[in-house]
Amino acid sequence: MKKYNFNAGPSILPREVIEATAAACLDFNGSGLSLMEISHRAKDFQPVVDEAVALFKELLNIPEGYSVLFLGGGASLEFCMVPYNFLEKKAAYLNTGVWATKAEKEAKLFGEVVEVASSADKNFTYIPRNFEIPTDADYLHITTNNTIYGTELREDLDSPIPLIADMSSDIFSRPIDVSKYALIYGGAQKNLSMAGVTFVIVKEDALGKVSRPIPTMLNYQTHVKKGSMFNTPPVVPIYCALQNLRYIKAQGGVAAMEKLAKERAEIVYNEIDRNRLFVGTAEESSRSLMNLTFVLKDEYKELEKDFLDFATSKGMVGVKGHRDVGGFRASCYNAMSIEGVKALVACMQEYEKNH
Repeated sequence: MKKYNFNAGPSILPREVIEATAAACLDFNGSGLSLMEISHRAKDFQPVVDEAVALFKELLNIPEGYSVLFLGGGASLEFCMVPYNFLEKKAAYLNTGVWATKAEKEAKLFGEVVEVASSADKNFTYIPRNFEIPTDADYLHITTNNTIYGTELREDLDSPIPLIADMSSDIFSRPIDVSKYALIYGGAQKNLSMAGVTFVIVKEDALGKVSRPIPTMLNYQTHVKKGSMFNTPPVVPIYCALQNLRYIKAQGGVAAMEKLAKERAEIVYNEIDRNRLFVGTAEESSRSLMNLTFVLKDEYKELEKDFLDFATSKGMVGVKGHRDVGGFRASCYNAMSIEGVKALVACMQEYEKNH
């Protein structure tokens, strides 16, 4: 039975990316050595980093004056690194879910934090709009996609202060105007690579503005100067990212990824809205194209485990919703096929027919 991977992360990758990475783990570039055992300073590995950086810049049309970094620690470490490097007196945060809340909590260790808006009043089922950005803050931090609640901000805000974004789960799913951001970061295990590497896109002249001393490893300037090679980087996840970047380019780039994301989401959301058993959890204007969340209607709540068992028996993997929302979640990252979402829809329709 064919399986369809709807896991929220670590998540689906193109089969060819998995196979290329696995092959390199057995024999990297015909060297007779595994990618897992070579030096990160080996002459064969530097081109991997260089090409990955070049593809980042090409696919996202990153302007001059920005560096692309590959770091460790996940997006959760960035919650700390961002205020360490950017917060002098006050920062502004848009609170749209668990990860935004965690980022905000870390920033409070470094100075005053202003919450410009929050959707906590409705369990983060919408993206706040038309909020005021304090011009005396050092930066505004946003989380563009909320994997748990199924909401997404799919536009580049016009901010009067430096804009910083956690794009862990929707990077490369749409074109973005990088010039509007001082820094973009994210864990790679959603839409870019396997777990183990964090990407950072940083405007170089936005750094070095805080007066506090910054530990060497937590200073973005350290990694800009050393080209992500200050310490041993996560070589296998970087190689996997390179393969995925090549895949995205071959498919037509981020514009093609956006078109596919919209097609997938339309298929699934249309079924959620049509099906007599299910209802979506996010407000329609804020619905994510990456993480599609839905629950059983109140009169069918007792069928939740039964539907999960049924979906699993049909090859649907990872559709259980997060405990904060319940119900179900179909994570549709770049590698998810139209075939996959149609299989999910067929599963939902068959279950409706049976009940």
